Amino acid sequence: MSSGDRSECFLWSAASSNLTMSTFYESDRAVSEYLLFHYGKAEEILPYPDGPVSALNYPIRCVMRFSDDIGYSPKMRVLDLGCAVGRSTFEFARHCGEVVGIDYSNRFIDCANQLRDEGAVSYRYVEQGELTREAVARVPDEIDRDRVRFEQGDAMFLREGLGRFDVILLANLIDRLVDPAKCLASLVDLVKPGGFTVITSPYTWLEEFTPREHWVGAKVSPAGEMTTFGALGQLMNPRFELRGSADLPFLIREHARKFQWSVAQGTLWCRRD
Repeated sequence: MSSGDRSECFLWSAASSNLTMSTFYESDRAVSEYLLFHYGKAEEILPYPDGPVSALNYPIRCVMRFSDDIGYSPKMRVLDLGCAVGRSTFEFARHCGEVVGIDYSNRFIDCANQLRDEGAVSYRYVEQGELTREAVARVPDEIDRDRVRFEQGDAMFLREGLGRFDVILLANLIDRLVDPAKCLASLVDLVKPGGFTVITSPYTWLEEFTPREHWVGAKVSPAGEMTTFGALGQLMNPRFELRGSADLPFLIREHARKFQWSVAQGTLWCRRD
């Protein structure tokens, strides 16, 4: 992103509706939907009083759902892996001293860095067809943005030198990786003994993202059915112990009359010594 583009993260284009899965997360449409998903006001995301209001504020709930079990403190280092445009990353900074957000999308990281540097990003979201509305994504003033840094990276091939973390969040990530088991196997070297990993996912396995042979469960074999939750238990054990599970609904607005309502399963894993 050039310096001349800083005043507005992007202007949504109707042409961005013609996307492949491989290009979606670099598109104007994705940036618009995720800025609204992460930072939008309730009335912007869901302008209907009878809608599923419990599905709002998902990035915040990912951070807070297991907070009593984790016991956040300013001494903690946190990794938000697959951070998108960074709302969960900033929310961790309310409680923890250092937070690193990593995402594969350069566009998402550009917007997250602008939010860190300037505290706000102007954008447009879709109302209907070519009709759009102006909005501003803002980091709450009380959050210390200096505790946060963002970088582009591949969750399956993280750079050396990241160090170890007290908490790692993988929110809606595993079913968008080519080889999620490879990513999960790396966690043991990233989480401190006694530290925690939070994994949330609706388990929407699509071959456009993940070859079928790399799906975590969600398949039928001669041995029978295996759910993703069951397969996660096999992959995480014996180095991690399951400490909790919860349903986390979320809502992504596509336009004023179309929404993606999903229910992620959130699981909390404690790294054994």
